[in-house]
Amino acid sequence: MSAVMPRVMTRGVVFIHSTPTALCPHIAWAIEGVLDTRVSLDWVTQHAEPGTMRTEFAWTGEAGTGATIASAMRGWDGLRYEVVEEASRGSDGVRWTHTPALGVHTARLSANGDVVVNEDRLRHIMESAAGSAATLTAELDRALGAAWDAELETYRHAGEGAPATWLHKVG
Repeated sequence: MSAVMPRVMTRGVVFIHSTPTALCPHIAWAIEGVLDTRVSLDWVTQHAEPGTMRTEFAWTGEAGTGATIASAMRGWDGLRYEVVEEASRGSDGVRWTHTPALGVHTARLSANGDVVVNEDRLRHIMESAAGSAATLTAELDRALGAAWDAELETYRHAGEGAPATWLHKVG
């Protein structure tokens, strides 16, 4: 007799910081495909980059849904986004950030949202730096996603105060 593992549910948020208008329906379709439910996204002008749109919404789903959403949007021209999945039983919180220039960065998150760099990665960074402070700083910045944060910061501020749409899929 095999035991059925209970599904671990979590929630998260998707921030589309900027996208060309033509991609808006494709983003909705990709998210619908992942969540297996119809979504309605409220698009607004992204003032940080004229001619682009932004939206954000929250979702509920099985652990790992954030990775699937991030993957569904990966590689589209001109798209900047973040997908955040909260920690759940047996899984750390995770944030995926994407910019056209840098691609995707994935980081584990603590309960308060800080990026967490695990012990093995820190040991590798220290070993690779071989005593060079500049190399150590560069590698720590890479592990923390500093370049992604720097590129997205203007877009994040331009979206402050925008409404979030909550999407729930349970069952």
